[in-house]
Amino acid sequence: MARCEVCGNDYGMSFEVHAQGAVHVFDCFSCAIHRMAPICEHCRVQVVGQGVEVDGHWFCGAHCARAEGKAGIVDKV
Repeated sequence: MARCEVCGNDYGMSFEVHAQGAVHVFDCFSCAIHRMAPICEHCRVQVVGQGVEVDGHWFCGAHCARAEGKAGIVDKV
């Protein structure tokens, strides 16, 4: 068993996420999202879907990127 790094639950079905050279341990997807999902730099929502990265900044979509002055950004549909 491994302890979740977010909630501390010691759970037999915990899982690891390997990202950017680090290993994270979680007991559920909601804890993984809480720790790993980027935050939109305009509206502050956690980016769980595709999101938009512009010049190293994360946004939930093109609307928020444009609201922060990023030009030429469009959502893909």
